[in-house]
Amino acid sequence: MAEVSLKKRVWGWFFFDWASQPYSTLLLTFIFGPYIGATIADALMAGGLSEDAAEAQAQSTWALAQTLSGLAIAFCAPVLGAIADSSGYRMRWIKFFSAMYVFGAGALWFTYSDGSTTTWMLFAFAIGFIGYELATIFTNSILPDLGNRDEIGEISGSGFAFGYLGGVLALVLMLLLFADEGGKTLLGITPLLGLDSDLREGTRFVGPFTAIWYAFFMIFFFRWVKEPPQAHSDVSVPQALAQLWQTIKTLKQSVAAYLVSSMVYRDALNGLYGFGGIYAKLVLDWPIIYIGVFGIVGAITAAIFSWIGGKADSKYGPKPVIVISILTLMVVCAVIVGMTREGLFGIAFAAESSMPDIIFFICGAVIGAAGGTIQASSRSMMVRHTHPDRPTEAFGLYALSGKATAFLAPALIGIVTTITQSPRLGVSPLIGLFAIGLVLLIWVKPEGERPQL
Repeated sequence: MAEVSLKKRVWGWFFFDWASQPYSTLLLTFIFGPYIGATIADALMAGGLSEDAAEAQAQSTWALAQTLSGLAIAFCAPVLGAIADSSGYRMRWIKFFSAMYVFGAGALWFTYSDGSTTTWMLFAFAIGFIGYELATIFTNSILPDLGNRDEIGEISGSGFAFGYLGGVLALVLMLLLFADEGGKTLLGITPLLGLDSDLREGTRFVGPFTAIWYAFFMIFFFRWVKEPPQAHSDVSVPQALAQLWQTIKTLKQSVAAYLVSSMVYRDALNGLYGFGGIYAKLVLDWPIIYIGVFGIVGAITAAIFSWIGGKADSKYGPKPVIVISILTLMVVCAVIVGMTREGLFGIAFAAESSMPDIIFFICGAVIGAAGGTIQASSRSMMVRHTHPDRPTEAFGLYALSGKATAFLAPALIGIVTTITQSPRLGVSPLIGLFAIGLVLLIWVKPEGERPQL
């Protein structure tokens, strides 16, 4: 087989972001999340709960599903990374977790609108989500091999931008051709393939659609991304744990501070992503198609600003890009918490005003822009703290730092939502999480600090 050029290898690596992004865009945030949230709430109201109590419990249930899957990811990520670095196998793990992604996403077809399959579908969502996140560890660990120190930021940003474009295209296709509200898609037609609107099959097709999208576009990744020749060996879990513990004990201050900081602010960002669609459905009463259009706006700004942020990262370094993004997201969270259908921070809107919808659309665009930028620069900053001989282990720790408290944002949202009986006020803990992450960045060196082996 002819040797794959570095340029093609970079593009193959980009295709993982393109292929995998719909799990976040279509399932976690803009179509499946709001759909299953509404399904849970409707079932609870049919069982006798009031609307407010049912909506609060629906958000809490969605939070629990994300919490449990996050804990599973946190436990597995660093150990798997250590095993992969020691054994020399990465592509094997990517294929395995890709299979989990496809299975979990495809199974969501069986999320019936009467709520009868909700528990099993939350389990299927978790299986696919775990596969998505763990596959990301191994693909991220390939990033240091794709360019030099000054190029990594731009490569990372371009990868996220390309991924968000994929998410936009997938979301547009779902809204135009399949996802329906009142029997019609955004294009004004009945769902394609003879899907039954009364059974919400057009919206439920988001699961198989996401699985097919991933399986097809990962072909480019597996064809163009090849691991360099290296020795392979079988490594036991105890050996991997010993190596991981040695790495943790020798972490330098900047690395440790960055891992904890990113743990907190990425948890807050995932909270925003995971509950943005639920908020729009339960607080603003948006239909699924409207939420999807909102998602398109956010994904487009994410693509644009991930690319711009990558340029800024290469010029100024990742740390200032991360700081500006966090401050921006804190302001957006404050606006979301302070807004109701009736007013913003106590300033009343006119009756039947569309201002809440306009403001939330703007918030979505800003979340997309700042969220895409911070993810790309965070990945770039991790490369600056990565030993070249242990990249997968480093990104396993990075995944651990992103998931060790993955239960925290959903759990805090669930607790505050339950106490206040308000999905809107339930989002308020995210402001504090972003603030903690920002403070911890004080101890992070802008140029990074590689750990000792």
